[in-house]
Amino acid sequence: MRNFSPWFASREAGRSSWFRGTRPAKTDRLDRVNGLLVVDKPNGMTSHDVVSRVRRLTGEQSVGHLGTLDPMATGVLPLLLGKYTRLAQFFSMADKTYTGTIRFGFATDTYDAEGLPQQPVTEPSMTLDQVRRAAEPFRGEIEQMPPAFSAKKIGGKPAYKLAREGKPVELKPKLIHIHEFSIEDLSGDTANFKMKVSAGGYVRSVAHELGQALGCGAHLSSLRRTNAGVFKLDQAFTLEALSELGPEIERSLLHARTLLPEMPCVTGDAVALGKMRNGGQANLAEFSDAGMVKVFAGQKELVAVAKRVAGTLFQPLMVLG
Repeated sequence: MRNFSPWFASREAGRSSWFRGTRPAKTDRLDRVNGLLVVDKPNGMTSHDVVSRVRRLTGEQSVGHLGTLDPMATGVLPLLLGKYTRLAQFFSMADKTYTGTIRFGFATDTYDAEGLPQQPVTEPSMTLDQVRRAAEPFRGEIEQMPPAFSAKKIGGKPAYKLAREGKPVELKPKLIHIHEFSIEDLSGDTANFKMKVSAGGYVRSVAHELGQALGCGAHLSSLRRTNAGVFKLDQAFTLEALSELGPEIERSLLHARTLLPEMPCVTGDAVALGKMRNGGQANLAEFSDAGMVKVFAGQKELVAVAKRVAGTLFQPLMVLG
């Protein structure tokens, strides 16, 4: 995390849609803030709250996030600003990495600390080895049942709305991949863990089911996202740090050439850039066999994302300007 002084939806990892935010403005203002910003979301704020705060800090109204975090969760929340919101289509669903705590002794209706207890609170008696053995089945490719309090749609209505109304919630299990789930330690009724999970996986469902496996009930008591795809916590700025930057807030944006690293960067000449800005095909001096490239004017100005037609001829798929 940089404390710089100079996908109500999915809950933690189950958002079915990758990008949420405002639509880009119809016309490009000269004073727009364009780029990608990684925020270290604080506890108690929704992802939309963070988007609203960044709008106020930057003066840029077109802001959207790449995957939600619950109010109780903290950590990596990537935001696209200005013209860069057009890049959302190129960000695929990505693995997420978390650290957090699981409290044993009772389950909740939401599977996390924000929910209501579903059983009397007990004082579980278990060892670290017992918890680690119970966690072993929650690794690799598994079928996971989404929580009733989730954004999964049932007949076009989010499941959590039905659950709040006391109506039946009938969800189907989903195949996910848990790359890592390690129980780091156990202190009293609380275990610290680390998890890397594919898009669409619910960390709180794992906590709930682990409590069932141990026979004592459990829920997710805290969560911190340390990675969202290629975005890391050491790239993130706190909202306080962004406030201190003031008019220099654009210093917090990631360099354009580091975005979408799977696409090579190509610097176009004046002729090629002119054609691409008008949506036309152009030849680029590009020597890899990549199917898609990022096209730049100079070192920093991202002009377009383009797809190879044949040889060195490329067609722009999206033009930033």
